[in-house]
Amino acid sequence: MARRNRGPAAAAANRESILSAARRLFAERGYDVPLSAIAKGAGVGQGVLYRHFPTRLDLAFAVFEDHFQQYAMTAALPGPDAFCLLWRGLVDNLIAETAFIDMVSDARKTRVEYDGARRLIDLLADPLRRAVEAGLVPTDVTVEEVMLSIRMAYGIVRTAEAETTPDDLRTTILDAFPRLRCNDA
Repeated sequence: MARRNRGPAAAAANRESILSAARRLFAERGYDVPLSAIAKGAGVGQGVLYRHFPTRLDLAFAVFEDHFQQYAMTAALPGPDAFCLLWRGLVDNLIAETAFIDMVSDARKTRVEYDGARRLIDLLADPLRRAVEAGLVPTDVTVEEVMLSIRMAYGIVRTAEAETTPDDLRTTILDAFPRLRCNDA
C-alpha cells in the first residue's frame, strides 16, 4: 500500500520525528552526520527536513534547545546543590553529545548573534554563587573557570580512545576538575 501524503496535517509529527532522529544521530555519529541520514531516520524526505530546518545549525539549535531548558530548570532549583547538579549534567551531556559543543563552535564562526555561551554563563552564575556561599566549591571559583573547564572537558572527550566508556570519561573529567566536585556532595 502506498503512503498517503498528509501534507500540512503531518507537519508537527514530521518536525518531531526529525528532531528525534537528529537527537539520536547527533549523539551516535556527531554533528557532521549527513542531513540525508537524519531525514531517512525520521522517515521523511530531505525536502521536508529543509522546510522545517533550512540549515544544519537551525536543526542543531532546535535539538539542543532542550538542553538549555533542562539547564534552566536545574539552575532554578533552590539551595546550593543546583550548581553541582548543573555541572554534572553538563559533563554527562558533553560525553553523550559532543555534537552540542561542535554546534556551538560552528555557530560562533557563522552566527555572530548566537548567544549560547552567554546563556550558559547566565545560567551558571547564581547556582555557582550559592554553591560557593555554602562551601561546596572554593570561594575563588568563577563562572569563567567553569566555562574553561567545559571546553577542556570537551577536549578530553574528543581525544579519548575509542574503547573508553562513558563512565570512564565521566570519572576522568570529574577527577580532572576537583575544584568543581562540590566537595563530593
